[in-house]
Amino acid sequence: MFDVILYQPEIPPNTGNIIRLCANTGVGLHLVKPLGFSLDDRQMRRAGLDYREYVRINVYDDWATCAEHFRGKRIFAVSTKGSQRYDTNQYVADDVFLFGPETRGLPADLFMQFPAERRIRLPMLADSRSLNLSNAAAVVIYEAWRQVDFSDKLTRRQR
Repeated sequence: MFDVILYQPEIPPNTGNIIRLCANTGVGLHLVKPLGFSLDDRQMRRAGLDYREYVRINVYDDWATCAEHFRGKRIFAVSTKGSQRYDTNQYVADDVFLFGPETRGLPADLFMQFPAERRIRLPMLADSRSLNLSNAAAVVIYEAWRQVDFSDKLTRRQR
């Protein structure tokens, strides 16, 4: 199905919640170092509950290694600075969604590597700063999954 990349995530409960999201939607999870926590962090384990066993978490030392893993796939960079609303794209199985660190978002040089149509955002009120990372990931994943008709042929898988 889909994949989520968290670039340098900082807050353990957000990653834990995204583990739950991935486990319940069949999405692969990929983390790019440095991480702001240990994968054994108590807060992250608590947020992820017992779902971690249903998600293979791939960890990459740097963006270049992660990007190489996804060569040939469409990656959508999600940011408040995105030029296109997330719901205007037509997603397909195997699309990948990249999210930046909670406190600063994706670095501009990384964000600008993606074509404008793959730099997506969630609409918010003009005076809003950002959504919680795990909430934003859930909105995007469920829209993409809706577009492929919530395929019921999926079963839990390890990526």
